[in-house]
Amino acid sequence: MNERRIGIVMNGVTGRMGLRQHLERSIVAIREQGGLPAADGTMIIPEPILVGRNELKLRRIAEQYGLERWTTDLAEALAQPDVEIYFDSQLTQLREKGVRAAVEAGKAIYCEKPIAESLDAAVDLARTVIDSGLKNGVVMDKLSLPGLRKLKRLVDGGFFGRILSVRGEFGYWVFEGDWQEAQRPSWNYKSEEGGGIILDMFCHWRYVLDQTFGPVKSVYCQGATHIPTRVDEQGDRYTATADDAAYGVFELEGGIVAQMNSSWATRVFRDELVEFHVDGTEGSAVAGLRRCRAQHRSATPKPVWNPDLPATENFREQWAEVPDNEPFDNGFKVQWEMFLRHVVDDAPFTWDFVEAAKGVQLAELGLQSWHEGRKLEVPKLDIEAK
Repeated sequence: MNERRIGIVMNGVTGRMGLRQHLERSIVAIREQGGLPAADGTMIIPEPILVGRNELKLRRIAEQYGLERWTTDLAEALAQPDVEIYFDSQLTQLREKGVRAAVEAGKAIYCEKPIAESLDAAVDLARTVIDSGLKNGVVMDKLSLPGLRKLKRLVDGGFFGRILSVRGEFGYWVFEGDWQEAQRPSWNYKSEEGGGIILDMFCHWRYVLDQTFGPVKSVYCQGATHIPTRVDEQGDRYTATADDAAYGVFELEGGIVAQMNSSWATRVFRDELVEFHVDGTEGSAVAGLRRCRAQHRSATPKPVWNPDLPATENFREQWAEVPDNEPFDNGFKVQWEMFLRHVVDDAPFTWDFVEAAKGVQLAELGLQSWHEGRKLEVPKLDIEAK
């Protein structure tokens, strides 16, 4: 069987997401399954080159996964003759420099979001990438989650009738780092290092709302820093300068109202760490990371408000499970396979730097809305090549 080995510079794999989701559960998983079949039957074999700032961590990761190539020199990695793709999962404030280096080297670009810390920087970077003519993509993993894919199936099939509203709950308690170690790195809580839940999660909510329900037309956001002091990885106490919770209301095209609560200071009392509740004239559904349950108009019960008596109905049992109807793989791996086929076969990949800039736009407007205390319109974002 013919093979096509593709060198991939993976910059930022010493971080949590870069290591677990992109290297281990995507690229290494594709290699372990024998590669990815291209349109002509050729097996695409990804050949990662690990890049980072910590030589010891890189060496250990390479040894753990049986990889031979790693370096702290990005230019050296990009100069390798077999390299076709540059991937970036670094800190946001470091991303632009790496992407621009990849553009100069003429490599296809795939990276984590957000692509920049500000809209101006995101637009300028997107224009640079577009002008280069290079293939490019940005991770929009939530769209490939089993629960969201089943929810999109309901939307596309007309299950809801006219969609009225979307309510989303995301988050969990991130320990402060004193008596229990924090599950997220300290930079997430420092605005000067690109932290903050609005910059992080509003980029997600933009593509989820836009591509599942309809374009976002306006935003009102109330942010908060609920936990003002935390303890970092070295055991030192620091002041949290970034928001750790955001309560957003979005108006979508067609009059749909979406409410999204995002918090790293909430304790979970729901089935999954993220859930979307969608109500429509013909039916409703609740989707999480993996599950999706629905209730059609014809099967909707008629509850009666009576606070003087205990509830006699188990409301959760009145919803039907939406079947898988297809196998679901890891969402990050699914999108990596799509991007590899985009590079090799010119297959479609719609999640590009323009779509990523829209996420940064919504995050920036969310921060502005919070600080100004008002609803803001979301203007159309036109990005053209230079």
